[in-house]
Amino acid sequence: MRALPARLPGGRNPASEPVRVQLFVPCLVENLAPEIAAATARVLARAGAEVSLPEGQTCCGQPLYKSGRSAEARDLARRFLEVFHGPDPVVAPSGSCVAMVKAYPKLLAGDPARAAAARALAERTYELSQFLVDVLGADDLGAELPLVAAYHDSCQVSRTLGVREQPRKLLAKVRGLDLREPSRPATCCGFGGTFSVQFPEVSAALTAEKAEDLVATGAAAVICAEPSCLLNLRGHLEKNFPDKNLRCLHLAEVLDSGGAS
Repeated sequence: MRALPARLPGGRNPASEPVRVQLFVPCLVENLAPEIAAATARVLARAGAEVSLPEGQTCCGQPLYKSGRSAEARDLARRFLEVFHGPDPVVAPSGSCVAMVKAYPKLLAGDPARAAAARALAERTYELSQFLVDVLGADDLGAELPLVAAYHDSCQVSRTLGVREQPRKLLAKVRGLDLREPSRPATCCGFGGTFSVQFPEVSAALTAEKAEDLVATGAAAVICAEPSCLLNLRGHLEKNFPDKNLRCLHLAEVLDSGGAS
């Protein structure tokens, strides 16, 4: 991928030929939070990317893979390779789904016809904040949101992908945003995909603990870069802290707010 020229204020790229990006919309986002996908597309465009939405997208195979159904997960991985072909980077607003794509080389290691393509795809697939900061070098997107908020580190984003500072760099440049850290920012929210189904009592206890920590910051909103964690926390907060009226926002929605058009 070519190097970017100097950017205009707000992270916009003045080049006549913007970097091309393929937007990967995870199942959960498509079905339960499509607004996150729309915000992601706008944020990428604001950062100077030309965004395409490949047709025929399906599940990346993560639920099947984590349930031990590797053969069916391989079928979805092969399908994913067909949909997201070509050299352009793939960007998603979900660290857990990106982590799944990065597991494709191992999953398809026994498939000589697709092993190399799986490795190449894994290398050019990014979580949103990772792509913005590490690839585009865009940490100031001209966003503005006067709000006190707490940031939750998703296990998949922060631990599996090692993406911790990138979201914070982006949020630090949002005008008016007062970002507060919970006492234990890296504590799991309890969702864990199939974990929450297999161990509901443990999951609920972890969610309650995390929610209390976030509420204790005095924030009016919770920000997260992982849709599954966000929806899990939203459900718990709405049920158990209705008087707090805490907003639950995906990172992309925050970066898409106010400021630059």
